[in-house]
Amino acid sequence: MRAVRRVAEISQSDVASALGVADSTVAGWELGTSVPDQEKLPALAGVLKKPLDELFPRDGLPDLTDLRCDAGLYRYEMAAVIGTKSDGPVAGAENGIRRLKDRYLPGLAEAYRVTVDEVKRAQERSLAKARGEEVEGEAAAVAAAQKPPRTIAEKITFLLERSYPKGTAPGDAEIAKAVNAYAGSEVTTADKVEALRMGTGEAGAPTPVILEGLAHFLGVSRLYFEPDDAVARQVYEGLRLLSAAKQGKVGRVRARGLGAEGLPADVLALLNDLATEFEKKAAPDTNE
Repeated sequence: MRAVRRVAEISQSDVASALGVADSTVAGWELGTSVPDQEKLPALAGVLKKPLDELFPRDGLPDLTDLRCDAGLYRYEMAAVIGTKSDGPVAGAENGIRRLKDRYLPGLAEAYRVTVDEVKRAQERSLAKARGEEVEGEAAAVAAAQKPPRTIAEKITFLLERSYPKGTAPGDAEIAKAVNAYAGSEVTTADKVEALRMGTGEAGAPTPVILEGLAHFLGVSRLYFEPDDAVARQVYEGLRLLSAAKQGKVGRVRARGLGAEGLPADVLALLNDLATEFEKKAAPDTNE
């Protein structure tokens, strides 16, 4: 926290003033002798000009308390939100004692800036936590979310989910149109893109031009869609040939096929350019 504040050139006094606390309180947070209320973390992240999840990353998915605190709300404020005399219903649900009544959910969702379904899922996590259990399937879901994509289907889905705001990702027809435009002919269809994205048997093995078109449209390197071991082989081959060129053992890098085991044309061109530079540096200066 101190490092982030200093990089942003914000004083402890400015942080304290923005959050309505004493300067000594902020100093204690930075020294680790005390911690801020969880409800203050969103405001603190805002003052320090950092995303909340980046400055204070959470281990796992949020429960009801997390949702409330992420919205910067204290529990005593919940009575007004759900229209009751006390915050008892929210306190009971957060502590895993009893479920919220359905009529409370829309108001909480609006206050927390999430959907009703997200409130319901957070409630299940609070209840499970109180029982000392995990929500069914959640550990696997978290692990899956943290696992890097490996198949082509997983990689396409990863890009669509992470590169576009929710609800704005291109559809299969738009992707197919872009790939065909890149190829200069109709090499795929919306149905084939859907099968490729879903990883179904109907997709078949995509041709290199389809993968190149996908990479171009989604803004990634063609190597992104190669299996990890194939990428490693290509990198190794490139380094091996560069080493040989530097030692004067080859004058030019020659292609030995551009199949799955070969180097892409742009990589070969780069290696040839580097080999030429090595030759120039190794050649005697004729002006002397």
